Amino acid sequence: MTGLPHIDGLIAPRSVAVIGATNDVTRIGGRPIAAMLHAGYEGRILPVNPKRETIQGLPCYASVDALPEAPEAALIAVPAKLVPETVEALGRKGCMAATLFSAGFAETGADGEAAQRELVALAGRYGMRLLGPNTLGIYNVATGYFGTFSSSLDTGYPKLGNIGIASQSGAFGAHLGALARDRGLGCSVLITTGNEADITVADAIRWMAESDTTDVICTYMEAVNDAPALLAALDAAREAGKPVLALKSGRSAVGAKAAASHTASLTGDAVVADAVLTDHGAIMLRDPETMMDIAYAASKTVFPTRHSLGIITVSGGAGIVASDEAERVGLPMPPMPDGAQAKLKELLPYSSAVNPLDCTAQALNDPSLLESFTHAALEDGGYGAVLCFLTYVAGSEAMADAILQAMGPLRRAYPDRIIAFCALGDPEILNRYDEAGILIFNDPCRAVRALDAVLRFGSERNAERSSPPPPSKPVSLPDASPDEAAAKAILAQAGIAGAPERAVRDAGEAVNAADELGYPVVMKILSPDIAHKSDIGAVRLNISSADEVRAAYAAILAAVAEQMPDASINGILVAKQLSGGVECLMGINRDPTFGPVAVFGLGGIFVELLDDVAVKACPFGPDAARQMILSIRGGAILQGARGRSPVDIDALAQMLSRLSVFAAAAGKRLQSIDLNPVMAMPEGQEVYALDAVIELSDGRPGADDH
Repeated sequence: MTGLPHIDGLIAPRSVAVIGATNDVTRIGGRPIAAMLHAGYEGRILPVNPKRETIQGLPCYASVDALPEAPEAALIAVPAKLVPETVEALGRKGCMAATLFSAGFAETGADGEAAQRELVALAGRYGMRLLGPNTLGIYNVATGYFGTFSSSLDTGYPKLGNIGIASQSGAFGAHLGALARDRGLGCSVLITTGNEADITVADAIRWMAESDTTDVICTYMEAVNDAPALLAALDAAREAGKPVLALKSGRSAVGAKAAASHTASLTGDAVVADAVLTDHGAIMLRDPETMMDIAYAASKTVFPTRHSLGIITVSGGAGIVASDEAERVGLPMPPMPDGAQAKLKELLPYSSAVNPLDCTAQALNDPSLLESFTHAALEDGGYGAVLCFLTYVAGSEAMADAILQAMGPLRRAYPDRIIAFCALGDPEILNRYDEAGILIFNDPCRAVRALDAVLRFGSERNAERSSPPPPSKPVSLPDASPDEAAAKAILAQAGIAGAPERAVRDAGEAVNAADELGYPVVMKILSPDIAHKSDIGAVRLNISSADEVRAAYAAILAAVAEQMPDASINGILVAKQLSGGVECLMGINRDPTFGPVAVFGLGGIFVELLDDVAVKACPFGPDAARQMILSIRGGAILQGARGRSPVDIDALAQMLSRLSVFAAAAGKRLQSIDLNPVMAMPEGQEVYALDAVIELSDGRPGADDH
């Protein structure tokens, strides 16, 4: 593998110096040495301690300068104040990678942050990469390298296998490693990144994506310190056919500042992170148990291209429970073909042969029924995975041989599909199924969730991905947030159409505008200070005559004077009132980590309550916009549900794509855009933004970088 500079030496070093080494195997400077000696580390251990001649039976050196060779890696377990001189000495010696167990840096505040930056600069002068500070370290079972002081090793060592863990948190990363070990999973590599002064979780994921021995990547993230590198690492893992199972903490919504924007209130930190990381192939999870279930299923490296499930059961109730969970998570369970159902009915007249397939307890007397029903599900049903609910039957010593004899040939005949059992019993007996390539779960719902994730990964990893849109020309923004008319004029230059409208300064101009546009019209205040005009009575609908125009003009100004007397008023907007379409919302919010993100949902006043929106990082093309639009639960309304006319989804996708391209080109001063509502008219009648709010940060036009 190519790897990133010096990362290989950090994770699989041929020699390691331990600075602050000790004979006490319970201390930070002693645990790694004891662990490596126990694991039979293949490289050379070089303890450094000026007060000892030997450490744990190994020759000890008084200083880094006294080492007989330049270590490929170093473990630093000294107080924070001694770390800079230690890094300096290692750099002079020629060491290219160091793991900093030492705490007392960025996690302590501003002074610690400054010291950490100086440390990275110091290491950089020697081309040295740093893991940490404040990290629990690394282990690599394949080489016996345990550059970690984790006490999880006190209860057992990890197994060799094809799962890797990359974690910002040391303790939680080690916890995941221990969970994998206790589950019997082979997890060969753990990388904990701590403060991420230099090496990040993204670097660790990238290393695993390029590793010849890691097939499944589990990751725990807190802050995303290098978003472009993380997304590139996820892309590399997807390209390599390796699922990334991600837990990300910090699921709180953005704070009170979001109240001024519909879009911001819909795009909390977790919503954006989930959407963006999922878009780059990560499987976003909420709990470690599910992570281990999926890691187990994925570790077999069978990723069917068909996202569908067949269930075989000896209990009708269990089949219903599993089917309910499949429907909840969106795992399709198509019925068996009619001809296949007829054949199974001939075989067992009182069976259920639709899906789930119930071969009843008769399969206990005749295991060939299990084989016949499973074969039919794989061959005739064509399911990507088949889950057999066999409960304690499969765990019985009396039944295990017969079941294996019946199912083993199917496992070999369909190597590109998954066969899984839901079973209870003696672990040694159940392990025989696992060794035969049949997945074993003890809970049907957990099995369904794990299978859904693996099947989604298999069906999506080779899917054609939309090409990014061409770069947009730079966008010129005004000094301050514009009013609605100015916002629409800016967006019009990006190809985003509004309804026909006129800005007016008195009631007479309003009447003339309404006469030109044609009744009915909408009237609303024009002010950069009023985002939600309807909330203060500054919007009037269904205006059908000149007298009504004059009355509405006066009423709007009176409402503003009462509710927001200090607001800057630029006039009143008179717009053609459109009807016959579906109100939608689309907008932009600038996420502090991932930049501008677009949101789409059905419009109107209930958008936050319904919580039915799609989110995607900008920019993207019309094909991706169309997928985003149709992904919401209310997508059927746009396609003509219940006798409604389908809206012009192509035009809607074009507008959403153009909005995303505009946002990507606008730069960091663009904070948010709300288009609510956007009126999606029937096919062939286009799409119009009926309201537009653009929020900018203070600054000169074009003063920010993009």
